Amino acid sequence: MNYQILIINNIYFLLIKNTLIDMTINNPIFIFAIITVIWFIPGILVRRFNEIKQLKKKKKIQVDAIQKLYPKQKD
Repeated sequence: MNYQILIINNIYFLLIKNTLIDMTINNPIFIFAIITVIWFIPGILVRRFNEIKQLKKKKKIQVDAIQKLYPKQKD
């Protein structure tokens, strides 16, 4: 009895899984959204990395400029 229930549940799960996969793969709006996300996420990550790198570089240049204006006195 338990074995039959497990088989029915397994078949029902496979049917639902196949239906959901077919509905998502064949949906052009879903595919468009997925491609858009895959296309833009690397660009966003690279842009943020470059912004952080640029801010660090700008801060280092500023610190160097201040060091030149106010050199440390030697004792």
